[in-house]
Amino acid sequence: MSIRFHVDPRDVPPEKAARRLGLTLEQFTDLLPRLLSRGFPATDPDTGNYDLDAIDAWRAARHRRLLPSAPALAHTPGLVAARLEKLYGG
Repeated sequence: MSIRFHVDPRDVPPEKAARRLGLTLEQFTDLLPRLLSRGFPATDPDTGNYDLDAIDAWRAARHRRLLPSAPALAHTPGLVAARLEKLYGG
């Protein structure tokens, strides 16, 4: 007899990342360049999955005045452009 435990994955495919934001996959895909330009966490380079904890931290950081314990968003010049180039291959 084996006991199985339910495991909620932390890294998820784009469909579930979209759902976390209350969007359809199509809406998410359309908005992704804008989200990335605002510091939205990129996918894992190997799996192509999104980290739900990073998404939640990004969401909370948008409202630091209301949620002072939220982590600050890091902004690195060129990072968004590099992510978009990798994402769209151009």
